[in-house]
Amino acid sequence: MATTPNVDNKRYQGLIVSIALFLSLIGALLAFTFYTSNLLERNTALIDQTNQVANSAQAVIKDLFDLDSSYGEDTKSPHIQRVLSRLEQNTALITSSMTAIEQGGTITDAEGNTYDLPNIDSKAQANVAAANEQWQALEPKIQTYLKDADNVMVPSADALTQAVEQAKTSSLFINDSLDNLTKDVFNSAERQATTIRLIQVLGVAAIFTYFLIFVFFFVRRLRETDAEAFAARRETQEIMQTVNTGLFLLDKDLNIGQQHSRALNDIIGADRLAGENFTNVLRGRISDKDLKTTQQFIEQLYNPRVKEKLVDSLNPLHKVMLHNTAGSKALNNRFLDFKFSRVYDNKDIARILVNVNDVSDAVYLEQRLEKERSQNDMQIEMLTTILNVNPKIINEFITNTQMHIEKMNNILKNPGSSQYELEGKLKAIYREMHSLKGEASALKLHSFTKIASDAEDKLHALQNQGQLSGNDFLPLAVHLDDLLSLSNTIATLGERINRSAPAPAPAAMQAATAPTPLAADNDIVKNSVSKTVVTESQAANHSIGSIDMNGGQDIDLDGDAEDDRLSFYKDFAKDIATRQGKQVQLKSNTLTQADIPAHLAKPIKEISIQLLRNAVVHGIETPSTRHSAGKAAVGTIDLEVKDNGSDFTLMVQDDGQGINYDGIRTKLSKEGRFSAEEANQLSQGDLLKQLFSSGFSTKEHADEDGGRGVGLDIIKAQVKDYDGKLNVNSELGQMTRFVITLPKA
Repeated sequence: MATTPNVDNKRYQGLIVSIALFLSLIGALLAFTFYTSNLLERNTALIDQTNQVANSAQAVIKDLFDLDSSYGEDTKSPHIQRVLSRLEQNTALITSSMTAIEQGGTITDAEGNTYDLPNIDSKAQANVAAANEQWQALEPKIQTYLKDADNVMVPSADALTQAVEQAKTSSLFINDSLDNLTKDVFNSAERQATTIRLIQVLGVAAIFTYFLIFVFFFVRRLRETDAEAFAARRETQEIMQTVNTGLFLLDKDLNIGQQHSRALNDIIGADRLAGENFTNVLRGRISDKDLKTTQQFIEQLYNPRVKEKLVDSLNPLHKVMLHNTAGSKALNNRFLDFKFSRVYDNKDIARILVNVNDVSDAVYLEQRLEKERSQNDMQIEMLTTILNVNPKIINEFITNTQMHIEKMNNILKNPGSSQYELEGKLKAIYREMHSLKGEASALKLHSFTKIASDAEDKLHALQNQGQLSGNDFLPLAVHLDDLLSLSNTIATLGERINRSAPAPAPAAMQAATAPTPLAADNDIVKNSVSKTVVTESQAANHSIGSIDMNGGQDIDLDGDAEDDRLSFYKDFAKDIATRQGKQVQLKSNTLTQADIPAHLAKPIKEISIQLLRNAVVHGIETPSTRHSAGKAAVGTIDLEVKDNGSDFTLMVQDDGQGINYDGIRTKLSKEGRFSAEEANQLSQGDLLKQLFSSGFSTKEHADEDGGRGVGLDIIKAQVKDYDGKLNVNSELGQMTRFVITLPKA
């Protein structure tokens, strides 16, 4: 909004002209006073000069008489010398003064001050002429006498006598003429002074009268203007008190103007805002980064070369959360939306107009809608999974999810005290969460995967923080609650859509419909983590020895379910490969033919998921790397299961890069688990034990598919729990094979 300077100029034009005229009158009066003062000073100087000429004439005549009476005295005597000197000075003074008085010249007094004498009138001129005539008759005779007055060799009596005789004749006329001259000059000066006083009185009266008129006229104008300004200010105040948005102005120093809307105090939550610095008002209520960005943003608004629309897109205070502070009116944190507009004075940016609105309701509505949208997307995702996956697999997932949650819940409930117990508690929860995430990721249930990944982030942070306490585990209860809620949702959707599908096991259904109270115990669980012994084989292919595990009961799965299970694994492997930028194909000749015992179905599924993920993430290379090594771009993974009568075998093999033992040594040294020298002394068996340890991974950066060092730890724990055996066979650059043997009995 631009101002109208032309209107303001017209409004004050009369005032400016009147003031200028008033000052002109005062200036004229002062100039006249200065002139008359100068004139009076010159008249005074003229009077003084005439008096001085008269006095000097008297002194000349007196000195002539003195010299005449002292004639015959030694001319070198002090008396004669003093009189002669005085006579000479007075003679010269009278001559120069008479000329200056007659012609209005410049004189210099005894103190060295210079004065300009005024021109005298005709009457005074006649008196000067008469005096000058007599002086012209006397002055030559004086000069004749003075010429040889102090020369004893030249007689000067005659010259002195002539001068004295002439002085007797001329002195009377000179004195009368000079006396009349003095009177004329004095009378003239007095008349001028009277005129000057009259003019000054009239000038002062005129100025005073003009001042009264000026004051009367402009006071009335000012009262009218004040009334208009008051009315405008009142209208502005009414507007400012009525609008429900915050309005205020900001100067270049980010100071808030004196006028702002009444709603601004309630919106910002502060009693006093006028004159306050905007950054001080926001400090502590928004982040320091946003505060600094706001300062830079407003500075750019004052830059005329920066387009306002361009700067507006960088507004850091768009729907920003304003945190409550002590002593603030605001009861809760609010979302405020600030809009900034330039205020122009001609072409210059004068101020910034700020319009702030409380958009908390709109933001909360958006958040609620976004949450509902996310829930709808989640339900669509779950519906898609339910419609495309065999009901038995869905039921297994629900059952396994509940089991994982119950295990984690029980782990959280168990008290503990030592760091060893806390670390064991952390590893156990990490394994359960990672297993749950693996199954959810395999079913493309991204909502489950996201919650589990967030929980893993917290677990990973706890794993790296060193010192643990019971309170560190409390936030995990929220994730368990979210996972349980999602499990109940998918179970409900499954029941509605596929009534004919086999119902989940009673324990699973009970878990799906009745959430278990989550742990909130601060105590520390005491878990005994058994060590898994991996022995190095003497075989040339570096296969490793076995770990004894436990047994179960058979369950007969129909052919369609097995086909779905193979399809499930294939899709899972391809999804991981796509995210990792790789190409894989999964092969299995025995999965659809094997009858997996019921108590082994869960561990075999979890182990298969972890091994497949490990094969894609760590084993299979990218197409470009495989091409450089002379391999096909598509990597191959074999998954085979075999019933050996007394036990059950699971084999997962890939044709990838194999296990890089030197890479394991480097990573162990880099993480500080071993020094470089100690790592170099580790055998391949020792290195495999480290590879299966919790929290260790050769992947540099963790993502949804790997890098947290939990997958192989889960496999080790599962094999141990079921008293099974684990064999690893790897050839660098060629392949890696995992063989898991679990006893039936």
